[in-house]
Amino acid sequence: MKTLSGTAEFSLLGWCIGAILTTIYASMRPDDGLRNLLLLTAPLDFSKPQDLTFARWTDEKHFDVDRVLATFGNMPGEMIDYGAKALKPIENYIANYLKLWDNLDQSQGCGIVARHEHMGNRYFPIAGGAYRQLIVDLYRNDRLMKGTLEIRGKLVNLKRLRANLLTVIAEGDHITPPCQSEAILGKISSTDTEIFRVPGGHIGIMAGSGAQKLTWPHIDQWLATRSR
Repeated sequence: MKTLSGTAEFSLLGWCIGAILTTIYASMRPDDGLRNLLLLTAPLDFSKPQDLTFARWTDEKHFDVDRVLATFGNMPGEMIDYGAKALKPIENYIANYLKLWDNLDQSQGCGIVARHEHMGNRYFPIAGGAYRQLIVDLYRNDRLMKGTLEIRGKLVNLKRLRANLLTVIAEGDHITPPCQSEAILGKISSTDTEIFRVPGGHIGIMAGSGAQKLTWPHIDQWLATRSR
């Protein structure tokens, strides 16, 4: 990427699980040229399972991750989607469609719903080994924040992360509550950090009306002042 672009520095943006991956990369490869790291609804801190909605489905007493993976091989995207929607069943299976019916004569409103449905109904399986790490190492044992997570035999040390950091938090996010994204600032060595809070939910801040008005303009401005 650096060779093709002709630059020694670059920026990375990660959303949800992508934010976990980019945080791990930024911590393990701080000398690769990463200048700016942007995290959107980043599920990084799993120290308070009682506040995490997905922890209800992945608790060790009620969810046998090895049995699921032995059955399916990889984790089916449809199962993950159902788990997310079942956290707010009335809203996802009834209210959203009633809202659409009430706004059929408003093209803009219908377009927003269509974008949400397009994003929310594209299912991709997660590789079995990666899913097991997500559940066991992160959700159940919080190893990333504790400094005990190993990738390819090496510990992931968040203190090595020193890129400029912007973390965007959706205040109404029930999939990645704000508490999961806040603690990262106290673990890293970056001196230029910012938390940007946006009203809305997990997908809304990416594809809803708030995304166009708040999320992307702020990201654009933040990057512009740090990419010269």
